[in-house]
Amino acid sequence: MKRNIWMLAMASALVLSCSKDDDGNNNNEATDESAILGIWDAVELQIDEATASDDAKNGRDALNFLTAKDCYVITFTFNENLTVVADNSVNYLQIGVNSQGTGLDIPCPTEKDTDNSTYTYDGKVLSILDDQGMTVNANATVDGTTLTVDATGLDIPNFNASGQLVFKKRE
Repeated sequence: MKRNIWMLAMASALVLSCSKDDDGNNNNEATDESAILGIWDAVELQIDEATASDDAKNGRDALNFLTAKDCYVITFTFNENLTVVADNSVNYLQIGVNSQGTGLDIPCPTEKDTDNSTYTYDGKVLSILDDQGMTVNANATVDGTTLTVDATGLDIPNFNASGQLVFKKRE
């Protein structure tokens, strides 16, 4: 389960590494590579409704529900020294009935797992070295304060068939 969370966090990190198209100006390289710097919160999972599994749909819905309550269960902090801190509270989610008894409620978790690692980002591909010495690569684009990571092939159960994990940069 910890590996699944780490992989989800990696996918999120990849989303943060997105960049703008290169216009041929070498000065943009530093801007593209540095665009990922900062704190990013996972706010959305974009999936194909027709082909997505029920688990992926449930994950999307839970993420949307928590984001609406300003609760962020996956956060990446990308630093200038090429270190990344991944905070993940997915393992601590609990689904219950709301206080009115009319529907489900997901309280914001108060616990989280934190992983420290290193990363590289070239403006198009985010690479993160996980705690087991494996490198995870993902296509990522940054557009202003939005980081989008391609989740295809990330080996994250329920999130690897297709789709994109979207992050917003904290101000």
